[in-house]
Amino acid sequence: REALAMDPQQRLFLEESWKTFEDAGYSDRDLDGARCGVFVGCKIADYLIRLQGLGDQVEGHAMSGNDISMLPARLSYFLNLRGPSLPINTACSSSMVALHLACESLLGGTCDMALVGGVELMTSPGIYQALSSAGALAPSPECRPFDDRANGVVLGEGVCAVLLKPLAAALADGDPIRGVIRGSAVNNDGFSNGLTAPNPAAQEALLRDAYARAGIRPDQVRYVEAHGTGTTFGDP
Repeated sequence: REALAMDPQQRLFLEESWKTFEDAGYSDRDLDGARCGVFVGCKIADYLIRLQGLGDQVEGHAMSGNDISMLPARLSYFLNLRGPSLPINTACSSSMVALHLACESLLGGTCDMALVGGVELMTSPGIYQALSSAGALAPSPECRPFDDRANGVVLGEGVCAVLLKPLAAALADGDPIRGVIRGSAVNNDGFSNGLTAPNPAAQEALLRDAYARAGIRPDQVRYVEAHGTGTTFGDP
């Protein structure tokens, strides 16, 4: 009954997190009682809609199976992790903000390592209907960010996870190191042309802050991943 009532995002994130710990060389025994934080970019689940009509079959587990706070908490519970366990929902930036907060937690000493990731599944048509009504959904199965033909978004689903440690600790423990985070920053657009509209001035300020915190110049960057909505409203 618990599995039936569980948002599949929880199951997906459990699986991906296990793979991530394995890839880093950690077993469940190594993690038992560890000061490991869990920071997950996620959104309020729509799986509850699909549970309607099942009644007593899932009633007792529907809350823990679908409450957004339970998505990271289930992993912490399953592996007995004792660090912070936080769901992060900041819309399109959720996973990156989760990464930023995990770094801050590591620097502040509230955890020794942090499992960070994101998960997104859409199990009901509600989000499509809402975006279509707002005129934001692309009429074709293509999204054209940074293109004169940009006419709407195409939604994606997926799951990802990565394990973070302070660099000195990772080196001392002989961990496999895939990359080093030099710095991160977060802000909000504040007042702009609309609640969901971008604010170029605020985003420029964020970039300057991120470069300063990382201690690097923009001309030293070799690769940039951008969030292009593929809409005439958001792309500029």
